Amino acid sequence: MKDTTFDFLQDTAEVAAPKLLGCILERRINDRLLRAKIVETEAYNELDAASHSYKGRTPRTDVMFGPAGHLYVYFTYGMHYCCNVVTGPQGTGSAVLIRALEPLEGQDIMAKRRGDRPEFELTNGPAKLCQAMGIDKRLNGHDLRHSPLKIIIQPTLSSGEIVTTTRIGISKAKETPWRFYIRNNLYVSKI
Repeated sequence: MKDTTFDFLQDTAEVAAPKLLGCILERRINDRLLRAKIVETEAYNELDAASHSYKGRTPRTDVMFGPAGHLYVYFTYGMHYCCNVVTGPQGTGSAVLIRALEPLEGQDIMAKRRGDRPEFELTNGPAKLCQAMGIDKRLNGHDLRHSPLKIIIQPTLSSGEIVTTTRIGISKAKETPWRFYIRNNLYVSKI
């Protein structure tokens, strides 16, 4: 029987992004398990001037054009990693940036990786969550159905639980309302 849990990731990034809210990101590092709930996302696609895929397929963006449900990791500002879930049909440059997580398990490891900051600051931003969860370029292209990093799909949240707004931290297409977060969640990067 075919596993259909990841089928919604075949949708466009802006449709898949709010459906990722509430899903669990699970990371195995050696003998430890880190778990966190996705609480904030942003959608990007190849028709979007703010997207890495806007200028077409390149060695850097190749993963974005690959199969849905894989991880696209990029390095930014010469010091930080950010991670995205690839969405849409293969051949379209589409992905959802994971902007914030709510820690559920392994907070002690996350705190060590983040310099012993308070729990609400461990994963409340795309670079922070990658540091806390040990996500870097070695996981670029990784299939999120499998360890050491996987997404555990959860039921879709109701529209009343989700805030839709414009994306942040970008210079192009800032007016596009493709940022989604869980209402009243303390781990969202910026309200």
